[in-house]
Amino acid sequence: MPEEPLISVVVLNWNGKKVIADCLNSLRHQTYKNLEIIVVDNASYDGSREMIINDFPEVKLIANSKNLGFGGGNNVGINQAKGKFIMMLNNDTILMPDCIEELKKSIEKDKTFGACASCILLKENGLVDVAGIAICLDGLSIGRGRLEDKAKFNREEEVFFASDCACLYRREMLEDIKLNNEIYDEDFFAYADETDLGWRARLAGWKCIYNPKAIVYHLHSASTSDYSSFKAFLVERNRIWVAIKNFPLFILLLGILYNFKRYLFQVYAVLKGKGAAGRFVKQSKKLELIRILLKANISALQGLPKMLKKRKEIFKKKRISNREIWQLFERFGISAKEISLKE
Repeated sequence: MPEEPLISVVVLNWNGKKVIADCLNSLRHQTYKNLEIIVVDNASYDGSREMIINDFPEVKLIANSKNLGFGGGNNVGINQAKGKFIMMLNNDTILMPDCIEELKKSIEKDKTFGACASCILLKENGLVDVAGIAICLDGLSIGRGRLEDKAKFNREEEVFFASDCACLYRREMLEDIKLNNEIYDEDFFAYADETDLGWRARLAGWKCIYNPKAIVYHLHSASTSDYSSFKAFLVERNRIWVAIKNFPLFILLLGILYNFKRYLFQVYAVLKGKGAAGRFVKQSKKLELIRILLKANISALQGLPKMLKKRKEIFKKKRISNREIWQLFERFGISAKEISLKE
């Protein structure tokens, strides 16, 4: 009987001493055994490196001399990985024992499945955190099913793409969509990384399957505050770059209208204290939100020449029609109102 293929698990760590032990212990207890576990440490200073060396000798630890961000750190891990499949995993997750086995079952059902999304539940209440991702016309994305009951998402089905909080990628897909020798766009630093990766994969003809039996528990935003100014800036800037890099011109134009509608709904959300914008202004001043939006748009414009150059390379690998791209929004899109009022 042939040996099961090697699966490399890449865990990015930054000051995760309080959470990463639970994550690594859950990997030890996986029913799928042919695993290579790689922890990439982004210059932690909380003692987590030493803890991993002492308590998890089976782990390959890569210690970066500085914080390379989400994309940069994970690129280091992927470049060192030897597996046929590569699992991306946040350090603040706990996998159920058969999670990786279930992910592998699903991704092998069709050669066009370049990714498999897990069912990620919030550790604190058991509600859905992410069951694949939903997309927006202005480049934003959000966890599909966020804060809903898992029972609504119990069917194995195609989704737009996977959250790299916990997902399985086919190495062949990653090699196919690599851009300037990078899997993740390191200019993003953090947030929207998997959205950009998902769009590049979709444009190249790859698909993503969701497996509801591949269950992961997640402590949401353990590394950064849920509503920090830095996160808000990166999310807003990077969604513009996602659109510029990956969307046909007619969708870019529609995205401007969508974005205007989203801003209007976010004003309503701020006034009513709803959604992420409402939560943010409870922690900060309303003028701070305006300042962040302006700063993000200015930064996005400054990066425009670089993103247009990347767009040219991405569209060279485009294997689906503009009509098929529009159908992705019809199947997996979310309205401006819904995303504005989501927590």
